[in-house]
Amino acid sequence: MQVDEALLEEWMRRYYFATEFDLGSSGVHPYTFAEVRALTGLTHDEMDNVGFEDSWTFGGPDVRRAVADRFAGGAVDRVMVTHGSSEAIFLSMCALLRAGDEVVVLDPAYQQLHGVATALGCTLRRWHLRFDRGFRPDLDELRELVTRRTRMIVVNFPCNPTGSTLAPQEQRELVAIAARSGCYLVWDGAFTELTYDQDPLPDPGGWYDRTVSFGTLSKAYGLPGLRVGWCLAAPEVLDRCARVRDYVSLHLSPMVELVAERVVRHGDALVGRRRDLATANRAVLAGWIAERPRQVAWVPPAGGVSSFVHLPEVADVEDFCRWLAHEHRILLVPGTCFGHQGHARLGFGAPAEELRRGLDLLGRALDEYRPGAGKRAAALSAG
Repeated sequence: MQVDEALLEEWMRRYYFATEFDLGSSGVHPYTFAEVRALTGLTHDEMDNVGFEDSWTFGGPDVRRAVADRFAGGAVDRVMVTHGSSEAIFLSMCALLRAGDEVVVLDPAYQQLHGVATALGCTLRRWHLRFDRGFRPDLDELRELVTRRTRMIVVNFPCNPTGSTLAPQEQRELVAIAARSGCYLVWDGAFTELTYDQDPLPDPGGWYDRTVSFGTLSKAYGLPGLRVGWCLAAPEVLDRCARVRDYVSLHLSPMVELVAERVVRHGDALVGRRRDLATANRAVLAGWIAERPRQVAWVPPAGGVSSFVHLPEVADVEDFCRWLAHEHRILLVPGTCFGHQGHARLGFGAPAEELRRGLDLLGRALDEYRPGAGKRAAALSAG
């Protein structure tokens, strides 16, 4: 395998810790360990009793059962607990894809959802979400893309970075399209539990057995540093993933599994608090954008805490975002990290006051920016 540079991860590696105002991340504000213990009832005695022996390939029995009960209808044999959903993506695609396979991918999307397939030598066909159509998924377009040669359809709803999602009937149509071709449906549900105008969509694995679903505690749960995700799939698919995992990570830490099990069991408490914050923040962002109709355009996200805003007066959004980081200590992710110029991922999961201050600075920066300022600022910083 020869993997391409992970553009988003490289941007975050460069600027995430070097900035003060986070307007670029796609997750909710992280919890502290003290907050997690208070919300879940996890005690010091329980942690003290954890032994640091090896754990199970598919996840310890307790955390696996917790994920199954919340997300898989109690089917423990359909659960593998992973190092974030990024490991689940890697394992499942390495297990199921081969060079020459045809893969239909949502666009824009998180690069890892198609980058592994590219590295394996697969042929990509892109299912476009278009700004001028409100980022609405066009199922007729998908029908034209899917052929008898399609091995996998890869989607992410609510979508990172656009925040768009499917209606329940559209989800059923998507599954029917996959079923007609007999391909795998890869369903990334990182933000399944954080929606605004409709109930969360169910895991399609409940009625289509060739579904491979991903979840994570990094996004809606506010625990990116815990590095816990999961893969839901038929047992034979998970067995193939396990054979790949034997060469990668083997298993999770028993301490991490204890915390994750308790978090999943108390998911309503953790997600509920961050959903309330996200709902209020989305309204703040809507008001800020309404004050700048010529500078910023958007499609209000239906889920998640990121929007894929269009900046019509900025010719080079990547240069602008670089300048923001160096001169204003604002993290904003250019659309080029998702293969789209003219856009930026603007996240609104930060604490309310940080979001307001960051947006105020961003508004002034839009007025001040001049072409090429980012390159000049980066050169000065390097010197």
